[in-house]
Amino acid sequence: MSDACIINGHIIDPANNIDEVGDISITDGKIAKVGGKEALTDLQNANVYDATGLIVVPGLIDMHVHLREPGFEHKETIATGTAAAAAGGFTSVACMANTSPVIDTPEKIEQIYDIASKTATTNVFPFGSITTGLAGEELTDMRGMHSAGAVGFSDDGVTVMNAALMRDALTLSAELGFPIMVHCEEHNLNAGAVMNLGETSRKLGLVGSPNAAEDIIVARDIMLAEMTGGHLHVLHVSTAGAVELIRQAKKRGVHVTAEVCPHHWILTDSEVEKQGTNAKMHPPLRTQTDIDAIIEGLRDGTIDAIATDHAPHAPSEKAQGMLDAPNGIIGLETCLSLALTYLVQPGHLTLTEAIAKMTAIPANILGIDRGTLSVGAVGDVTVIDVDAINRVDVTKSRSKSRNTPFTGWELRGWQTITLREGKKI
Repeated sequence: MSDACIINGHIIDPANNIDEVGDISITDGKIAKVGGKEALTDLQNANVYDATGLIVVPGLIDMHVHLREPGFEHKETIATGTAAAAAGGFTSVACMANTSPVIDTPEKIEQIYDIASKTATTNVFPFGSITTGLAGEELTDMRGMHSAGAVGFSDDGVTVMNAALMRDALTLSAELGFPIMVHCEEHNLNAGAVMNLGETSRKLGLVGSPNAAEDIIVARDIMLAEMTGGHLHVLHVSTAGAVELIRQAKKRGVHVTAEVCPHHWILTDSEVEKQGTNAKMHPPLRTQTDIDAIIEGLRDGTIDAIATDHAPHAPSEKAQGMLDAPNGIIGLETCLSLALTYLVQPGHLTLTEAIAKMTAIPANILGIDRGTLSVGAVGDVTVIDVDAINRVDVTKSRSKSRNTPFTGWELRGWQTITLREGKKI
């Protein structure tokens, strides 16, 4: 008998090219049957979810979140961050290493898994840092952290400016098969910047960061990946130039993947004038030209994945003003709806393409056994009402923080049920 049955849903599983109406049963936390109609005996003593008129997909994966624990629990915890993730349809999240202390040893990777086992609503997969303490001076024990369960390595929040260190990290990547997730900003070009360099920054009298700050490091790291054979993953792409560099690198056969976040395909830097620090992020919001290039990159496969860069901050921190407030916004509860509203509904991506960029593709990049509804796979499932229209109400967020520019926005397409190993979360 099944633990859970989802009946009459429109099943979309990009990993297996499934696009059909049918049922799914989950037994002992694993997918037991997919498609067709379940026998009545399979439904006895099971939790039955009627998905008539709804879309049923593998549990969504966010490969770029900041859960802030340990060290910044006033912003977020593994418990609150994963509760927000589940509310947004995510069953797995990969958390960045820029905590306090930094996740830079095997023991700290084990600590994240231990906390998650006790408090997390979703699966949690930690990144280790590339350099000790994010200081950019020496490589961490990436081999040991990988053995302890790190799914990749990143100094996200800062760029590894030492090209020799980045070369050595990518050499280990080629040997051991993990991705190096890079934050690409040339620090000498964006010193003191609080937004994009452009018309709005000049109007507001604020220091801006040029596109070249991102493009230079993307180009450098692509060259290093090409030289070493390592797996380079470019985080939160924001410029047209970066999209084109990645496109050309892929054509040459470089092992490079990339992600983009909703704010970078929807909002321009003019939003800073309207929303202040809720539009302050790192890399910054750019221009419509960059947005158009990012959407084309999503369309043609240059951009592999959709992520959130969920970056919670306490309201008092975001209230400090543009010069002093930290960068970033929360995104776990709105990402799916923003993708459906601004990518699928206008026809930039098909529903299957969008779901692939939030399931099978990030699972493949991270090397985790998620993102599919294959029989025998972990029973992580998300059910979506693509026609539901709701208004973003940040006061109801499961996150500890409230920093989003999307509050009050009316969006079409929302998560309705999230199951982890067949259990509703």
